[in-house]
Amino acid sequence: MDGTRRSNQPFELILGSSSVARRQIVAEMGYDFTVVTADIDEKGIRKDKPEELVMALAQAKADAIVSKLQLLNENNQEKDGVQTLLIAADTVVVYDGMVREKPSCKEEAYRFLKDYSRGYAATVGSVLVTNLSTGAKKGDWDRVEIYFHEIPEEVINSLIEEGHVLNVAGGLIIEHPLIQPCVKEVVGGIDSVMGLSKDLTEKLIKGVL
Repeated sequence: MDGTRRSNQPFELILGSSSVARRQIVAEMGYDFTVVTADIDEKGIRKDKPEELVMALAQAKADAIVSKLQLLNENNQEKDGVQTLLIAADTVVVYDGMVREKPSCKEEAYRFLKDYSRGYAATVGSVLVTNLSTGAKKGDWDRVEIYFHEIPEEVINSLIEEGHVLNVAGGLIIEHPLIQPCVKEVVGGIDSVMGLSKDLTEKLIKGVL
């Protein structure tokens, strides 16, 4: 982890996510940041296409965080020439043409993982960067395809009992040591599957500065 590369970064950064994986990714990018979480009803936002859904959810998270902290009134002004940027993101899994969000129970998580065995799934992830000092906003999405070998029954049961699969879209954690040997191929960035594309985030940050 490169924690010093951006010690003199020319902006303050807020990560609008409670995801441990997203925090890890932003830290690996070398940014200093603070975390502010959004309290939204994700199930209340529905779109026909996964790309539209993840963009709408990222926007809703950004709006909720701005409202929650009253950033537009209190923190949107430059301080000593330093701007404040907010990153919001969302990820869903697409399997057999259907969108999968976080499993609602252990039984659903089991079914999700069983489906992936010797199969294929994709993640669609959004990133939205808002410059709270200028109002500039840039967002986009990317898609990653994941192909699996057989996922043994004991691996599925261990992942479910451990519990982390219940907290991620589609119950999919390809970076987990138990599931890694079962991953045949990843077409795209693993960071995006984990919840935040580094390349896309860098591009959007540059776009709002």
